[in-house]
Amino acid sequence: MKFNIFLYLGVLAAVFFSCATKSHAETMNPANFKEIVKNPVTTLVDVRIPEEFSEKTAKGAVNIPLAKIEDNISFFKNQKSTVLFCNRGIQAEQALKILRKYGVENVYFGKSLDNVEAIQNEK
Repeated sequence: MKFNIFLYLGVLAAVFFSCATKSHAETMNPANFKEIVKNPVTTLVDVRIPEEFSEKTAKGAVNIPLAKIEDNISFFKNQKSTVLFCNRGIQAEQALKILRKYGVENVYFGKSLDNVEAIQNEK
């Protein structure tokens, strides 16, 4: 009887851990992410606060702070492709989750300003 309980708990644990999914950020990066960042129809969105944005941002980026993402759902729905980024990726991932909740598609996780700039500067 004890063996059956342990077997059941083991199977339950295996199912629980095998169903763990990656975050949106990990699943949103397509193989051609560099092409998306460099594509002229892609909108780069810096989700940091305006003060950080005014100090430095990626070439051609617009600033929509994380706190204003929900106020701009229609803007995002009208974009062909959008890449979100911030300093380390935390705010960009949160913004991505909010946009996905509202059914916005073609939005990608660019992680950090450094990451997006490195892609822009590649030859």
